[in-house]
Amino acid sequence: MVWLTLPVSGWAQARLSGVVLDSLTQQPLPFSTVFLANTTLGVTTDEAGRFAFERVPSGSYEAVASFLGYRLRRLPVVIATTAQQLTFRLPPTATALGEVVVRATPNNPDDYRKFVESFLGATSFSRQCRIRDPEAVRVRYDAQANELHATCQDYVTVENQALGYRIKYYGLDFRLNFRQQWVAFYGWPIMEDLSSKSERQRRRWQENRRQAYVGSLTHFLRSVYENRVAQEGFVVQRLRRVVNPARAQADSLLTLMRQQTTTRRLLNPARFDDSLHALTKVPRQLEYLYTRPLATEAYRQQLPDSGRVALQFPDLLQVTYAREKPDPAYALHLARTAPLGRAAPAAPTTQVSVLQLLLPQVLLQANGQATNPLGVLTEGYWGFEKLGEFLPVNYQPTSPKSTP
Repeated sequence: MVWLTLPVSGWAQARLSGVVLDSLTQQPLPFSTVFLANTTLGVTTDEAGRFAFERVPSGSYEAVASFLGYRLRRLPVVIATTAQQLTFRLPPTATALGEVVVRATPNNPDDYRKFVESFLGATSFSRQCRIRDPEAVRVRYDAQANELHATCQDYVTVENQALGYRIKYYGLDFRLNFRQQWVAFYGWPIMEDLSSKSERQRRRWQENRRQAYVGSLTHFLRSVYENRVAQEGFVVQRLRRVVNPARAQADSLLTLMRQQTTTRRLLNPARFDDSLHALTKVPRQLEYLYTRPLATEAYRQQLPDSGRVALQFPDLLQVTYAREKPDPAYALHLARTAPLGRAAPAAPTTQVSVLQLLLPQVLLQANGQATNPLGVLTEGYWGFEKLGEFLPVNYQPTSPKSTP
């Protein structure tokens, strides 16, 4: 058996080159690191500070330059079919200028543990991820905001033994809000393949990467871009959420009952407790799922005279992928996160996610990335997947092909 790389249609390529300079002296910085964030494309500058990427797939990227003793710099770049050149001017850090730097105190072990669990995730692949330089991360808890905040001065290194990647995550900014129950992080990661002399190990990595890709948000957005949603195995339905009018009435009754707790409990304590419990379970929102699958034209917009593709739809999309079963760890995640007083949901048999747009329209790229990633919000299975399933944007799926 050999592995065949399947080309992704519509991916043009172009050359990207440039130079990295000291912003004060304008002298070249040899052996600097230059990479395209969220990819495996990275190079080192030569003695004259020059670099070149010969064949970059089309799309929007953030080019990043880094050098020890200097501040990281980023430049947005859009790759089409013509060669481009960039000039990075890196300012020296405070230590390079001889200033005094106050070092951070060690992390609180409990805060660091919560950061690791939320950053790496709880999937089966996430359990095979390790942070190799925990001292690079500064974690602090803001009691007033009830929020955990983690940053790193340069980069933090994560090894994913499930997918065979080493990730250097530059400029990490991580936030875990306990009050509103959300996690958000961003930065500029560069990924490189782990090495192995074992052919069996390399094949396992290839299969795990394919498994991480199929059914993922990137897979779905690529299929939307190429107008192959049904062929790729996705079922898309419209989902509406509206405020439950009964919730306001339930809140009023709860307030009244709590004000009269002593009197009512003495009269009939069992009935009082049952009523109180029932009122707390009234949902704040009602969901309406349209059973008929949506035609692609209901959410995919082909912009006139430009060839560009955008996501645009009312309400939300529920996206189901049934060609592969969910990670077994997902059922445990649902049980742990079930609201108090409610039974844990049955183990799901399909991957079900919810997609919400935070902007009226979000442009898509051929590589399956949104031009503005902050315009897309995911829930369900896509929200469950974290760094354990993280693939570079230039990843192309592989498929086994039998040899004669």
